[in-house]
Amino acid sequence: MLVGKRVSFSLVGFFTVIFLVSACDGNQTSTSENLTQSSSSETPSAQTLIDSTSEPVSLFLEESLVESITEEPCTLSGGSETTCYRITVRSLPLDHETGPWCPGTITDTAEAGGIWIEGGETYDVDGSFVEDLDVFYSDDNWKLYEEDGTIRVTGTAEQCAAAARPDVDEAYQNYCVQCLPEYIEEGIGVFTYLIPVTPVEQSTTESSNRRQPFGVALNGVTFDQSAPTDAILSAYTLAPFDDCGGHINLNGGYHYHAHTGCSKEIEQSDNHAPMIGYALDGFPIYALMNNAGEDPTTLDQCRGEYDDVRGYHYHAGEPGSNSIIGCFKGEQGCVFDGEGEGQTCDAAATSDRPGRPEGRPDDPAGERPAGPSGNSSVPPGFSEAAEQLGVTPDELMTALGRPPFDLDAAAVTLGVTVEALEAALPAPPPR
Repeated sequence: MLVGKRVSFSLVGFFTVIFLVSACDGNQTSTSENLTQSSSSETPSAQTLIDSTSEPVSLFLEESLVESITEEPCTLSGGSETTCYRITVRSLPLDHETGPWCPGTITDTAEAGGIWIEGGETYDVDGSFVEDLDVFYSDDNWKLYEEDGTIRVTGTAEQCAAAARPDVDEAYQNYCVQCLPEYIEEGIGVFTYLIPVTPVEQSTTESSNRRQPFGVALNGVTFDQSAPTDAILSAYTLAPFDDCGGHINLNGGYHYHAHTGCSKEIEQSDNHAPMIGYALDGFPIYALMNNAGEDPTTLDQCRGEYDDVRGYHYHAGEPGSNSIIGCFKGEQGCVFDGEGEGQTCDAAATSDRPGRPEGRPDDPAGERPAGPSGNSSVPPGFSEAAEQLGVTPDELMTALGRPPFDLDAAAVTLGVTVEALEAALPAPPPR
């Protein structure tokens, strides 16, 4: 029986080396590491400014960039008008392999499958784990394999779409969901991030629990919100991550729910944990442990801390935590699906905001006014649609934005198919 078996990740073995709103500690202001540096071999420093007389080199994996990083005016979620980097990337790793996710038989070893998280722990999805799911979850309804030991695994894009959505198709219950890179249609998985050059701290923190990316890894892969495991498990379906903490959504491409040390990292000269990416508020994200294998001890509720070299920065959570950061310390920029051509960042607009900070001056209680359905600003029929899609009413309304709704963009944000979204939404009133 595999209950309690923890996966051990070694940073040396890899390339050199979210649902609560909480208050973060500290009132200091800081600047983050710049997204570019002069073309030297030195480790990037938080205080290193771009020398305009030299050719800057992106900290991002060059091959992941769809176009060069530029700067432009932007409005952040708290209303601050500032300058943002425009970063357009392809969320498919070029520095490590993706998969596997599902083993083929109940006799397969760990190399044939990925990982699963439960109760803060990380488990190898090998054949024995799949065979013992009924024991693991104390529920005899679990049985993802045939009598001959063959595990039922989704084998086409259509099967993946039917099994990976929040309202799992009944025909694919008790399946292991494995969506492959070749299922992703042309153009899917390209994202444009507008991230502030100089982060703007907020007096209160803001939840990162929204169905949209909260940051980006240095190899261009999306850092996504906590995986909605409850919706999957309720249908007796398993949707593992690969050993790198990622899996594929047909509407959003490959993305990470955990950091395990596979992606590009920038080593620090002072033994600090390596840098792995940026959050949407412009603060950098670092791996959990430093080079001595020690966890940070001064993290706030956002999983951030200050130091004299880097200023404020985040540390990724344990792989089993189903979260990378806990909340946003700063005002966020924007994420656009695709190349974001012609779109400017006004994250203070309701339709672009990842969330509302607690205690905003225009909303002292931190709540939206109640709508006709009894939920906050949710029209009749939309609460039922949210339940059918496996999201909260606020998440649904935030994804939809203001009418007319962009269903393609909302489906990507929610992690569902456009067809499922259309089927769940109430019919428009007659004219």
